[in-house]
Amino acid sequence: MTPDASMRAHYALGKEQTRLDDPKFVLEFERTKQILLRALPPAPAVVADIGGGPGRYSLWLSELGYRAEHRDVIPLHVEQARAVGVNARLADARRLDLADASVDAVLLLGPLYHLLERSDRVRALREAHRVVRPGGPVFAAVISRWAARLDGVVVERMYERFPDALDQLAQVEATGVLAPFGEAMFSGYTHRPQELLDELTDAGLVVEDLVGVEGMLLTSPDLIQRLSDPVARNVLLDTARAIERVPELLGLHPHLIATGRRPASS
Repeated sequence: MTPDASMRAHYALGKEQTRLDDPKFVLEFERTKQILLRALPPAPAVVADIGGGPGRYSLWLSELGYRAEHRDVIPLHVEQARAVGVNARLADARRLDLADASVDAVLLLGPLYHLLERSDRVRALREAHRVVRPGGPVFAAVISRWAARLDGVVVERMYERFPDALDQLAQVEATGVLAPFGEAMFSGYTHRPQELLDELTDAGLVVEDLVGVEGMLLTSPDLIQRLSDPVARNVLLDTARAIERVPELLGLHPHLIATGRRPASS
C-alpha cells in the first residue's frame, strides 16, 4: 500500500472526528489553542485551516469570531466539517484554491505529518506563504522524531499488539518515516526540531517561535483523573508551558509547533 493510500485508509475510519475528545489528546487540543492565540491576529480575521480534518479548530475559531476557511484532502473530513457549519472544501495543501495574500493567518496542523518528501513539505509551506497576507503568521505542527518510541512504544505499549513495532524504531528514527504498525493505523513523517525550522526558512517564512506541545505528560498513569480535576488540569497545562522552549527537551514532546511569518515586504 502506498503512503497516500495508507493515510486515506486510516482517516476513512472516521476516528479523527472524536480523537480530540479522548483524554489522551485533550492536552494536545488545549495546548495547541493556547499556542495559536499568542500570534493569531484579532477576530474577525480570516484564518485558513489547511488539513483541518473534521473541523474542530475551524469550529473553535468561528466561535471566537474568526472567519475560518477549511481545506482538507479527505472527502469525509470535508463532509464532517460542513456538517458542523464550517466553510470547508476539498484541497491539497500543496495546491490551494485560495488567492494570493487572501487570508490573515494559516494553520498547517496536519498536512506536514503526511508529506514524506521534503520537497512536498516545503511546497505546502510555500503555498501557506503565498496565501497569507504580508506580515501574517503561519503555524506548522509536526510529530516529533521520537514520538513512535516514547508514545507509541513506552506509553501505548504497541509492541504487545504489534511485535514488529520494536523492529521499526531504528528505521523511524533514522529516516523519519513512520510506517503503520497495523492495518489502517497512523503513518506519516516525523521531524527533528531543526529540520522543521529549516523547512519554514526554505519556504520564505521568518521563524518566530518553536515550542513543544505536550511534554511527557502523556506518561502520567492517572492522566484521565488529573484532567477531570480543575487544579490538576491547570498543573499539567502549566507544566507543558513551562518546558515548551527548553532546547534539550524539545524531542520529548509528541508534537511541535513552529510559528513562521510572511515578511511584511514580500
